[in-house]
Amino acid sequence: MQPPWQPRPGDVVVRRPRQSEIGSVHINVARRSVPVRGPASPMLVVYGFLVLTFIGTMLLWLPIAREEHGFAPILTAMFSATSAITVTGLVVVDTADYWTTFGHVVLLILAFIGGLGFMTAAAFLLIIVGQRIGMQSQLAIREGLGVRQLGGLPSLIRRIVVLSITIQLIGSVLLFLRFYVFGSLWDGISIGTALWQSAFLGVSAFNNAGLVILPAEHVPGASLEAFRSDEWVLGIVAGLIILGALGYLAIFEIITIRSLRRFSLETKIVLTGSIALLVMGTSFIYVLERNNDETIGTLSATNQLGDSFFNATIARTAGFSIDDFGKHEDTTNVVFELLMFIGGASASTAGGIKLNTFALIVIATVATVRGRRNLSAFNRDIPQELARSALIIGALATLTVMAFLIALTMVEDRPLSELQFEIFSAIGTVGVSTGITPLLGDGGKIVVATAMFVGRFGPLTLALLMAGRGAPAGYRYATERIRIG
Repeated sequence: MQPPWQPRPGDVVVRRPRQSEIGSVHINVARRSVPVRGPASPMLVVYGFLVLTFIGTMLLWLPIAREEHGFAPILTAMFSATSAITVTGLVVVDTADYWTTFGHVVLLILAFIGGLGFMTAAAFLLIIVGQRIGMQSQLAIREGLGVRQLGGLPSLIRRIVVLSITIQLIGSVLLFLRFYVFGSLWDGISIGTALWQSAFLGVSAFNNAGLVILPAEHVPGASLEAFRSDEWVLGIVAGLIILGALGYLAIFEIITIRSLRRFSLETKIVLTGSIALLVMGTSFIYVLERNNDETIGTLSATNQLGDSFFNATIARTAGFSIDDFGKHEDTTNVVFELLMFIGGASASTAGGIKLNTFALIVIATVATVRGRRNLSAFNRDIPQELARSALIIGALATLTVMAFLIALTMVEDRPLSELQFEIFSAIGTVGVSTGITPLLGDGGKIVVATAMFVGRFGPLTLALLMAGRGAPAGYRYATERIRIG
């Protein structure tokens, strides 16, 4: 017997499409988000550096790390480890005389990892041992590096590490030529000591750590004061500092593309902003300090400009010094505070709110004043949400500075201008000081150490969290305006 649903001879079959074939198709695509908790979250950066800071503190606490017998004070070890891992350079003891070679190696390793970045360093180690990097870890690394694509991320990490090591090696070799081959750091210096001093200064400069281990009996003066008339040393150090503050991706574009018109918008902003801040910083420092006999007033005009340029270079990134900041004009230190607050480029070794963030704030401000709804630079539109994120980071950084300044004034009885300079230096992870850091009490050291850590990883973590935030709410409230201004 034939089934009833089968057509019989002579039947006209009319086929109607199923409702599913003609109805609307709804596809829900969840927004990519990076969890704020868990092993693959942006907070992993903070957790990792906390662990490294603890390990560094324990190593520096050991008697083998200290020139004198016995364990180092735990607060001194903690402060030094924090300064190195955050590539700040503020110190409470003389780095060269207080710590042994073992201690110097610990500080150098911490500075190298701090400049490279924990996520990048950890991912590189995983790649070396043949381990796979998880997807969410790749997302966190991508946001930290500021790249768009996920493909080729392991290759990019290898290139970053190789580039970092190559630049530091070149800088160290150039310094070695000055310290041993074509000159002498001091009479009777051995080739091993010259190599070690060159390597330490090269790594410290590129990673913007600001640490030096020059022995006072051979090289008098704090930091790099002995080289204030040495264009070779200051030029190499300044070059390493600038390269470290540009960021790895900008350096890659400069090396590979070599055409300003083909650079990405971010690289154009970083290069333009860096040049502008260097020029303005040099000009302000020169004008304000040229008649100050306690700083550059007694130097020739050429040396005055050279010293001003070097100071403008270190103000945004590294904690080296060639003169006493305590003898600067108050207005000069205010300029320094602004430069320290801005810092270097995103995904670089520098601190601060980052040059990219400051540039977006300036672009948004100019557009608002001119009554423009769209944000643009170099003939490219910029998403509005990026400007909002930049404003949030800038506002929170300002509140953070105020909070730490209040905390420091509560535990230290010193002039407000000195404490303010110290907080800006710590938050910006710059490391310059008016000379009060070694004189701080235990409470002051804890406040400054915490400020260094927050200043280094607070803006980065906040940016990662905002970049990886979840989907927006499915509802909106009624709109109501308020007065401003």
